Amino acid sequence: MRIDVTSQTHFSDLNEQVRNCPDSEIVISGCIGHRYIASGLKGKNIVINGVPGNALGAYLDGCTITVNGSAQDATGDTMNSGTIYINGDCGDATGYGMRGGRIFIRGNVGYRAGIHMKAYKEHKPVIVVGGKAGSFLGEYQAGGTIVVLGMDESDRPVVGNFCGTGMHGGKMFLRMETLPKDLPVQVCAAEATKEELEEIRPYLEEFCAAFGCSMEEVMDGRFYVLSPNTQNPYKQLYTHH
Repeated sequence: MRIDVTSQTHFSDLNEQVRNCPDSEIVISGCIGHRYIASGLKGKNIVINGVPGNALGAYLDGCTITVNGSAQDATGDTMNSGTIYINGDCGDATGYGMRGGRIFIRGNVGYRAGIHMKAYKEHKPVIVVGGKAGSFLGEYQAGGTIVVLGMDESDRPVVGNFCGTGMHGGKMFLRMETLPKDLPVQVCAAEATKEELEEIRPYLEEFCAAFGCSMEEVMDGRFYVLSPNTQNPYKQLYTHH
């Protein structure tokens, strides 16, 4: 089914059409900031031509969403499963509270990507950013995997300030020559081993397949892995003595 929208189309009307559509394949064209698209949905393959608004795929439960453009804030908020591909940049708080599924971003991502990500049993959320990330990446990360490839030619740093603040679970992979200088002491950082790179290889291959990138080019760089420092845990900051 094809759904054509304009700036005058109310987001609730668009979402009702998507939710009630009997087809599993949906193409939305002319999207301009419409919010909550595919919120809580499962079992659909949705292609969006344009720029969806906040909370794209919030509470997503199994859909595949492809955006031919950029996306605004809170993409994949608290999503459970499914996959979101962004052929552009993505706004702040991408993957807020993700509990599962995967988000692939061809370009850059804003502040607080992966904040409060968490994992449970077989549910292991993943965010892969092809470009660069803003400040507070992985803030309070409790599980899952974040990968930032830094494949952006701008002079901005690969990650902004306060990367990994409050991180107490999961892993973060940064493709960069030198680590940020302001990493918190509660985070361990070291060059990724071959075994650790094998952990993220399937995600990198999916990223390259989705966006037409070269796996050889992606792997031609230094990767660092960040993980919680169990010898200096964040719980010391919150425990009353």
